[in-house]
Amino acid sequence: MPTRPPATDRPRSLTRRLLPLGAVVVLAGLAYYFLGRGELSFEALVRHRMAIDGFVTEYRVLAVLAYIGLYITAVALSVPGAVFLTVSGGFLFGLATGVSAAVIGATIGSTLIFLVARTALGEPLLRRAGPRAKQLAKGFRDDAFSYLLFLRLVPAFPFFLVNLVPAFAGVRLGTFVAATALGIIPATFVFVFAGQGLDSVITVQKNLYQACLAAGRSDCRLTFDATDALTPQLIGALAALGLLALVPVIVKRLRARRSTAS
Repeated sequence: MPTRPPATDRPRSLTRRLLPLGAVVVLAGLAYYFLGRGELSFEALVRHRMAIDGFVTEYRVLAVLAYIGLYITAVALSVPGAVFLTVSGGFLFGLATGVSAAVIGATIGSTLIFLVARTALGEPLLRRAGPRAKQLAKGFRDDAFSYLLFLRLVPAFPFFLVNLVPAFAGVRLGTFVAATALGIIPATFVFVFAGQGLDSVITVQKNLYQACLAAGRSDCRLTFDATDALTPQLIGALAALGLLALVPVIVKRLRARRSTAS
């Protein structure tokens, strides 16, 4: 007679699955505590600018690798400041290198959290989901590239959420990586391009900061909002690109309806 596996195997299996997710949560909390409280910010860049410039000039390759590593960490752990990191890439390395490094870092970071979420929760949730949820997941998988491309292009959706939804839907790794890398290029290009003009912004902000201190005020701060680069015109253009990415899905649905009707 076949023997039934011990009852303790299932809890152990669940524990093994949840360990990577738990580790990510703990690391994210630590990263937010140490980095999210202003270390990835405009003030930090201005404060350490001379040291950063010197390091980039003398050890450019190492600086790019360190930037990619920091970007991977920020994205994988959802640390605040990823947008400003993108802008800083243009300021530190120029357009071509800045875009390439940011896209590589964001793609790898997204892939890491996607793999963790898929391993820990994605497969168990799909197995336990009802028929309707499984049908929706199948629909997402069938056109995963187009849907993901749309979600990446349109900046209205939280980046970390777009990393998790495909994991729960069982999207293939290759599809996720390709759609992520391609979909983040337009917005990354814009932020990196804006970063090339950050030097003049720093000069203006430092002058305002010094004037504020000279006036005896206690609320003086160096401020820069990286999302200012997302003008309404740019958001409209990105949304148009996102809708263009859905054209194959729409055509597929129309063809399926016609074939069904005939």
